Amino acid sequence: MPEQSNDYRVVVFGAGGVGKSSLVLRFVKGTFRDAYIPTIEDTYRQVISSNKNVCTLQITDTTGSHQFPAMQRLNITKGHAFMLVFSVTSKQSLEELNHIYQEILDTKQNDNDTIPLILVGNKCDEESQREVTADYAQEYCSKILKGSGYIETSAKTGHNVHEAFQELLSLDKTRNMSLRMDLKKTRSQIRKEKLKGHCMMM
Repeated sequence: MPEQSNDYRVVVFGAGGVGKSSLVLRFVKGTFRDAYIPTIEDTYRQVISSNKNVCTLQITDTTGSHQFPAMQRLNITKGHAFMLVFSVTSKQSLEELNHIYQEILDTKQNDNDTIPLILVGNKCDEESQREVTADYAQEYCSKILKGSGYIETSAKTGHNVHEAFQELLSLDKTRNMSLRMDLKKTRSQIRKEKLKGHCMMM
């Protein structure tokens, strides 16, 4: 199990060019870039609510290739939840997730709890180039990913981006997490809770 800390780690996996970095940037910064820049690994942080306390959501945007297997295994070992991203315009990008899903299962096989994992079909704004229907992706979830959740997003338009991350967090039944902070808390209260390191397993 990942160590209990004030960080909650989400790892984003997927083939190159499916829009992993664009999804994360849209979620964290609200921006979108058209240019494709291959990622080796980037980490972003955002403050969220966990069990009504302050927690740091740490999002790791991974490489789209299999060139760094040791780094991949380390990310799986440290990760609490996983987002598997493909492009609805590429059936191959969906099929390439089989390997990483199996790697997650093999690495997390000693965990007693269900692994929080969501399948994300990105680029749903490119409907004319779609190769993967929503029904096909749902079937893939049922047969291959053992019933994990599925959602379609568009990093370009922002469609369902926040919803995808919130849905993933809600799949972890050991914590009550929300992307929306309790607005009733003062900044000083939030600062004190953050220093105390509250983000404990229930």
